[in-house]
Amino acid sequence: MTVAPPGSLGIAEILANARSRLTRVGPFETAAAMARGAVLVDIRPAAQRAEFGEIPGAVIIERNVLEWRLDPRSEARLPFAGSYALEVIVTCQEGYTSSLAAAALQDLGLARATDLEGGFAAWRDAGLPTIPGAP
Repeated sequence: MTVAPPGSLGIAEILANARSRLTRVGPFETAAAMARGAVLVDIRPAAQRAEFGEIPGAVIIERNVLEWRLDPRSEARLPFAGSYALEVIVTCQEGYTSSLAAAALQDLGLARATDLEGGFAAWRDAGLPTIPGAP
């Protein structure tokens, strides 16, 4: 099928809609937010973290379980995720999937959820500390 079904949205529209709800933050803003207690959540799969490295202090929650781990109503939530006031910054490799994930967290009621603009790559390129990936 080459014609999109009526009412459907393309990924560019979905991404734009998600980002219109976020106040995205850059690498230095993210570092400052972490220093004041914000939680940086890395949703990248293990293979990407092994290849490119990690951000020290980031909590690893792969994308497929993110909502369950951070929803204050969920029995599967992590111990720190009991408040809707939690400041969460989501990162992926380049800042695309993280926008969709942060919007999903806002849908859960986490109004302070946002994402790291440019993702891990922007953090690394800004010269901020990283943990090397596996050789």
